[in-house]
Amino acid sequence: MSILSGAGIAIAGQVEDILLRQGRSIAGIVPQVVVEEKHRDELVITNHPVQNGANITDHAYKQPSMVSLRYGWSSSGALFSLDLGAPSVDDVYDMLLKLQESRQPFDVVTGRRTYTNMLIRSIDLVTDRTTENSIVVDVLLQQIIVVETQAATLKPASLMSMPEKTAPVANAGVKQPIPVSQSVINQFYHVIQSIIKGP
Repeated sequence: MSILSGAGIAIAGQVEDILLRQGRSIAGIVPQVVVEEKHRDELVITNHPVQNGANITDHAYKQPSMVSLRYGWSSSGALFSLDLGAPSVDDVYDMLLKLQESRQPFDVVTGRRTYTNMLIRSIDLVTDRTTENSIVVDVLLQQIIVVETQAATLKPASLMSMPEKTAPVANAGVKQPIPVSQSVINQFYHVIQSIIKGP
């Protein structure tokens, strides 16, 4: 077999791998090998009793989705050996580290579902004699739950019916404590205590 036909078969194998991966990616970083994808969705449920007829959703809430990916890349593939601009395994690892450090939410596409607003929680990589020219990376990703808030403007205190309860916080300056005079009963109590204790 000639070098060109061997290269053609290798490139065809790379194209087949890309098509079979069905668009899997971590923020556009496409794996060469998909070893494992582990999805985790958890609901936190309170332990205390719930009154009959109560809204159950008030006693349970969903944790952010998590996904653990084991993906691989190799420098011995045809695209790398032909140097067609594909990143090296070190470049891929560096891209994952920079993506984690950016702390900017991104999308993750797996074989089962697409996640939005994800961040890399951890990256695990082991290098030994069998993986010198390749990497198998364990990436743990967690979803950020994004909510929308609204700010309300309160009426001036002069227009409120009960401003002492509903008025916004205002700066009233520094307050000096005022000593409270003791009642006659309290003074009498102290006199009796001093008599009982003696001189």
